[in-house]
Order: sequence, then structure tokens, then C-alpha cells
Amino acid sequence: MIVLKDFDISYYDKKSVVSIGTFDGVHVGHRKIINDLNTLKSSLNLRSVIVTFDPHPQVVLKSKHKDIKLLSTTSEKLNIFEKLGIDTVYVTSFTREFSQTTAEDFYRNYIIEKVGLTDLVLGYDHMFGRNREGDYSTLKVLSQKHDFRVHRIEEFRINGEQVNSTTIRNLLYSGDVEKAAFLLGENYSFEGKVVYGDRRGQTIGFPTANIEPFDEFKLIPKNGVYLVSVSISDKSYFGMMNIGVRPTIDKNGKIIIEVNIFNFDNNIYGKTVKIGFILFLREERKFGSLDELVMQLKKDREK
Repeated sequence: MIVLKDFDISYYDKKSVVSIGTFDGVHVGHRKIINDLNTLKSSLNLRSVIVTFDPHPQVVLKSKHKDIKLLSTTSEKLNIFEKLGIDTVYVTSFTREFSQTTAEDFYRNYIIEKVGLTDLVLGYDHMFGRNREGDYSTLKVLSQKHDFRVHRIEEFRINGEQVNSTTIRNLLYSGDVEKAAFLLGENYSFEGKVVYGDRRGQTIGFPTANIEPFDEFKLIPKNGVYLVSVSISDKSYFGMMNIGVRPTIDKNGKIIIEVNIFNFDNNIYGKTVKIGFILFLREERKFGSLDELVMQLKKDREK
């Protein structure tokens, strides 16, 4: 897969089928669009292209950054695009200046003149351009004017429920990582660095690795205890993760992410780990003593 920063005209190819969007989470609705993109690619012998944005438009346009929580980083999206067989991805630098581009100028100056296309595959609610002024009707006019076909994918639902990034974020906020995984097409995950903690877990027989997420905008599910997968240097393990303030041990209210990796005792300080959420086990709660906490942790591990 070729990844291009912004619009390199030397890669222009009229024989392309293109899709455009933020693709946050690259969930099963997005994958339906990509599947249709790949079907057209094969049947018409075209190059498959995705145009996405970095940073996410919300990061540029929202004033309160603490309210921004995203399902996927750009690198995570690129990894999924490659697995799904996309040929070329244009990662467009999203700035305030770029956000003022009109709908017609965006397609004419960038997609038509610099990327090239015969076909465009988009979701039913695709909007684009300054103040999201462009929509499907705009594209129908542009397609006739600039000689390309528009394929609109209808709203994707599972068991009557709409599949979109907002729905998945709300599931993660409520701790329903199983349903989120179903809508994402894979377990929700994040990457981070193992940092030094207070080593309190070691003293009670449950050594933990404290994880510091790499991306400040990455959504971390609700506080609680989870069954997780832990990937370290291409090896995968199971573990038990706590997200929360550790009320039995600490009183400072600081949220800590720590994982007890099963059958593992290597030194991994400073290493990169990938955490995949499998199952929500229970809410975080305060115990009367450390002994009670240890008893509960043993029960959690047996689940």
C-alpha cells in the first residue's frame, strides 16, 4: 500500500475508485464501503484509493480538546486499510485554512485534478467542504460536470441499530467492549508505553505494568476491570486490566491504567504494548482491606 502525505500529483491516475472520510474506528459500516470499493476495483481494473485527514478535523475545529475522544489514530487506520487491500491512501493535512475550502473547490482542485477518479464510493451521510456545505446532491452535479460516477452506500444497520462511530464511542463509555468489538469488526485497542508505577501490585502478588497511552485523543473505556489481550513485540498474552483511581490503595483521585499479565514476569519498562479489550469484568470499587482486594483479584483472574 502506498501512503502519500497530502496530494502528490505525480501519483495522479484517472483510473481510480475513491472513497473519502475520517473513517474513525474503521467500523463494519466503513468496511462495507471499502468492500464495495474493492469490488469496483476488481471489476473495472481500477486503483483503490482512500483520502483521509490528519489530524482529525475535530482536533482543529473544536476549542475544547479535552472533549475530543477518537476511536483510532491515523497509524491504526492505515494498518487496517492495508489489511483490507487498499492500494493508495492520501493522508491530507487538515488545517483551519484547509477547512475553509468550498465543496466544489475540494473536489475539483484535489480529488479530480490531483488524485484522479472514474468512480466515487461514499456513505449515505457524506458531507464535505466549508461548513459541511456539500452533500450527495452536490456530488451528482459535480460528477456530471467532471465525468465520474457516484456510488452511494445506504445506511448500514445491524439488528435495526445504526452503525456509526458515535454509537461505538457510547458503548465504550459504558464499558460494553463486547458489543463495540462486534460493530468494529475487531476488539477495541490502544497502544501505550510501560512506565514506572509504585509497584504496589507486586507486594500483593499481582504485579502490574502501568500503561501510558501514546495518543492524548484516544478514547479509553470507562473505569473498571477488564479481561484484555496484551501484545508485546509480536507476542500476545492475556491479562487483567484496571482503569481507575484505585480507591483501596490511593486517595489522590488520579486515573491509572495498569495490567496484570498472566504467566508473565519479564521486565518491559519502556516497551510499547498494545491492549485489546475482550470483556468487562466488574466496576472498580473500594474494599475494606488489602486482603479483601486480593481475594477479589483472585476471583477476577479465575473468570
